[in-house]
Amino acid sequence: MSSKFSLPARLGLLVAGTVLPLILFAGVIVYQHHNERREEAFARVLELVRSTRLILDSEVKSMTAGLQVLALSETLQRDDFENFRRNAEAFLSQFPESQSIVIADREGRQVFDTRMAPGTVLPVRTTRAGTGEVFQTRRPSYSPLFQGSISKDLIITITVPVFRNGDVVYDLSFNPSLAEFQRIIERQRPSEDWTFSFFDQNGVNFARVPNPEKTIGQRASPTLFAEMFKVPENKISTVSLEGVSLLTAFARSEVTGWTVAAGISEATLTAPLVQQLMLTAAIGTGLLLIGLGFAVRLATRLARAESMQTLLVDELNHRVKNTLQTVQSIAAQTFRHAHDIPDALQKFEGRVIAMGRANGLLSEERWRNADMAHLVESALEPFRAKEKERVHISGPSLQVAPPSAVMISMMLHELATNAAKYGALSNDGGEVFIDWRPVGNGDARVQLSWRETGGPAVATPTRKGFGTTLIQRGLAGQLGGKADIEFAPSGLRCTLECPVR
Repeated sequence: MSSKFSLPARLGLLVAGTVLPLILFAGVIVYQHHNERREEAFARVLELVRSTRLILDSEVKSMTAGLQVLALSETLQRDDFENFRRNAEAFLSQFPESQSIVIADREGRQVFDTRMAPGTVLPVRTTRAGTGEVFQTRRPSYSPLFQGSISKDLIITITVPVFRNGDVVYDLSFNPSLAEFQRIIERQRPSEDWTFSFFDQNGVNFARVPNPEKTIGQRASPTLFAEMFKVPENKISTVSLEGVSLLTAFARSEVTGWTVAAGISEATLTAPLVQQLMLTAAIGTGLLLIGLGFAVRLATRLARAESMQTLLVDELNHRVKNTLQTVQSIAAQTFRHAHDIPDALQKFEGRVIAMGRANGLLSEERWRNADMAHLVESALEPFRAKEKERVHISGPSLQVAPPSAVMISMMLHELATNAAKYGALSNDGGEVFIDWRPVGNGDARVQLSWRETGGPAVATPTRKGFGTTLIQRGLAGQLGGKADIEFAPSGLRCTLECPVR
């Protein structure tokens, strides 16, 4: 049963079935490598967030410790706010960009503000988030981002309790400049591919890169805000306020309740992935096309070889059939009127051997063409062994097609046999001259001349034998050639003409 696919298609499927899994495998390897790099990037982001949280906590604890020392000053214990101002301003001198130190009582009434002149009536803290927290917890507190009642700026405060006789009588608040936190972020940011933020307890930015001027006071992006209060620390994929896909990590401070978050652009990882996948696909496609090219070329050669094999088998069958018919014809002509069986057998054997020599010469040339000189020499070899100096051969190099080669060889055998028995080679002085030359349009035919001299007198025979019939009719009947035989008294002359292609 023949396959429904052609040989090129089958070889193409074989190549594709071999190369495509390799391309897919290479793509999987590249993607796995990308996932490994992605996890490494996540781990790097989380490690940076943790270290930045520690830095932030250290800075805030340092500020808190300074405020606690300030809260223990004797001037404050005596409510001597005029002299306390010098202590407060000395503390503020460490933070030139910071705004003020404010002291308020349990009801939220402000009793001191470094920004206001002594004796100025100060407003009640109506907008401060977490009012009274330190009175309840007796510990420092850290506010979310809010708008100051006097400055109207966005601020955060660090508030510590002021103790007197074991009771909390005031809270002392310090609002550090947001620029302090902005500098921390900018120092920790590895490159412009990173997004870095500090968030208050409500998820609002109070320090951020990039675009701090547009994002300070805004809430975290929805993808981050939805996750940042579920657990104290995590790694997630988010989309920034600018619409950039990020590999994000966040960590919440146990000291302040603020959250540090950082993210690296996924494009920094996906761009190499796309490049590697495209390179893999390009190389794989190139290999596939090369393989398909070789497959098609091999299929073409195999198909050509198969066609040639079929042609050669058909040609062989044809040649065998023709050979058998020729042998049958030779046998019939040799033995039909034979009176001397041994002599007939000898003639038959000689004729078959002549045909065999021609076939052998053609086999050596793989049945392409036979050289005319080799063909003549092979046909006359048995006769030239003893009479070599009496047989003269001349002619140009010429290639003869297989059918003409076999017929010429057999005819030369008949002529040589006749010359050995009755003609120029039957005595001691006769000679045979054989020469040939190309004739016709484009040298498509060969003309071979046989001429005998010095032999016995020649007379025209009363009847034609098989040799004469073979010579005269063989060329015309099988090859479209011709043969002229002249029984001249000085010696037999024969001119053969047949195609060479």
